[in-house]
Amino acid sequence: MTDTNTTASNANSRLPSHIAYQVRDREGKKAIWTRIGSAWAHADGNGFNIQIEAVPLDGRISLRVATDKKD
Repeated sequence: MTDTNTTASNANSRLPSHIAYQVRDREGKKAIWTRIGSAWAHADGNGFNIQIEAVPLDGRISLRVATDKKD
């Protein structure tokens, strides 16, 4: 069962529900995570609007749930 009130309130929020990062793996070291955009859930809960501010040429894009924790 889906909580439509939660989905609708998240969709109407100006804050993104997810953050997009470029992730570059390095041999023997921690991966480098760089914030490159944001995503907002659709009101019906069946998709996202994604705003990308940079397009990585290498690595991968990871979409993570937004938190109050500072990047």
